[in-house]
Amino acid sequence: MHDLVVRGGWVVDGTGAERVRADVAVDDGRISAIGPDVGPGARDLDADGRMVCPGFVDVHTHYDAQVFWDGTLSPSPLHGVTSVIGGNCGFTIAPLSDDPADGEYLMRMLSRVEGMPLESLRTGVPWDWRTTAEYLDAVDPLLAVNAGFKVGHSAIRRVVLGDEATEREATDDELAAMVDLLRDGLAVGAMGFSSTWSTTHNDLEGRPVPSRWASREEVLALCAVLRDFPGTSLEMLAAAGGPTDEESKALLCDMSLAAGGRQVNWNVMQVTANNVDECLAKLDASTYAAERGAKVVALTVPMVIAARLSLASGFVLDAIPGWREVMFMPHEDKKRVLADPEQRRRLDELAQGDHPFRRLARWGAMTVFDTVAPENDGCAGRTVADIAAERGCEPFDALLDVALADDLLTSFGFPDTAASREDWEARVAIWRDGRAVIGASDAGAHLDLLATFNYPTRVLAEPVRDHGLLSFEEAVHRMTAVQADLYGLVDRGRLAEGAHADVILVDEEAVASDPIAMRPDLPGGAARLYAGASGIDDVLVAGVPVVADGALTDHRPGRVLRSGTDSR
Repeated sequence: MHDLVVRGGWVVDGTGAERVRADVAVDDGRISAIGPDVGPGARDLDADGRMVCPGFVDVHTHYDAQVFWDGTLSPSPLHGVTSVIGGNCGFTIAPLSDDPADGEYLMRMLSRVEGMPLESLRTGVPWDWRTTAEYLDAVDPLLAVNAGFKVGHSAIRRVVLGDEATEREATDDELAAMVDLLRDGLAVGAMGFSSTWSTTHNDLEGRPVPSRWASREEVLALCAVLRDFPGTSLEMLAAAGGPTDEESKALLCDMSLAAGGRQVNWNVMQVTANNVDECLAKLDASTYAAERGAKVVALTVPMVIAARLSLASGFVLDAIPGWREVMFMPHEDKKRVLADPEQRRRLDELAQGDHPFRRLARWGAMTVFDTVAPENDGCAGRTVADIAAERGCEPFDALLDVALADDLLTSFGFPDTAASREDWEARVAIWRDGRAVIGASDAGAHLDLLATFNYPTRVLAEPVRDHGLLSFEEAVHRMTAVQADLYGLVDRGRLAEGAHADVILVDEEAVASDPIAMRPDLPGGAARLYAGASGIDDVLVAGVPVVADGALTDHRPGRVLRSGTDSR
């Protein structure tokens, strides 16, 4: 008798093959049989004509801290995710040193670059490990889903250089110490190495994060460590707008070559019908690498990111040329500058200039999402242009007036509007290109800024069901096996005899994301953007339900994915 039998469903196995009516038997956490008559089970799960699929694999998350207060890694499992990769962008919380200042620095850095509330990091994370091994061991029993973690460049640089990690390049001895820390982490199963040179990544004091101080030689020396550890790979943000310049393309290529040809992925690429040529130019980094024996892969988020910005944090806005100094001013000084008419004109002129973040300066097209002050009642949900017309002023002035009344806490940005059929056609073409994969959700980060953790349900709802641009089977393949193969995950991403029983049941006619809303459930009382889903009522990890009837359970069958064992 089998431990569990999922009965009466259509098996979509993740390979892209057409669905087959079959039962799926599970024993000891793995799939033991797939067929029309697999025999009795100690427990049956009625699939009732639903799609029975492998769980989705999200390869770019920042759940490194959240796991300590929320082992479900919500809301990802509600959208069918059963495996994640964390430790991206160089922003890990292991290793640590014996100096508490290093942990404090990483907390403050994460609060800035990844939008994790500082109070949540202080109260929700124990910070009681030192090595990567101790961190992974602490995480392992907490997980509802599977999670692999890389070793982050900024973390190991901070341990070795201390305060000087954000001041200078490393000496030969310091680089050797970083190599040892990376080697130690990979030896216990870290999934690889991650770093960033993106100009958007600055710490809470406005300084470039530690990895941005590294020389090219330092980066390549660390990449070379991976040659000795099977099943490891690289992740790098070589430039804020993607690898369009020769320096960035060459760096990504040389990182792969230094690591013996291992894949290096970069994020994030957003595709619309209007920017296809720009995206193809970015994908040229993959062609450039392939011609030299290297492997570079773009991660593309399936929708346009509807970011919620604020002048209080200034994150992203500080990337506008000339804005950085103001965005990192003490709070009251920043308010005085933003209230000054001459400074407003100067900042707006800078924002309207020729630079990669010019699109952020379409002030009138922005929507005000949330306000605080009573005098701003009625502004939420309206465009800045509409508010400006009502107040008889320019849109930039209207936005700053609203924000100043809110003590800069106003959230604003471009709304998440429905993508056109042409947008989805452009995205599907990029997914099929071979140089990009679906990923880059950033789940667990930017908690009040963006919500792209729901990409699996949106893909199944919009380009698949609403527009019919790709089959359900192909969509599942492009969110399961493709990602599992990218990271070399063993026996995951497909439904087959012997594979891990990470299984989701999907109603293809009902699957969709719920609306995004703020949810005040973080340690310290902070809120985050959150959404559940419909049409994915059952999610199994190792055959154990982590979502049942559309709700998270108390089961914790997930495990830390360790390179060399769980990846090849």
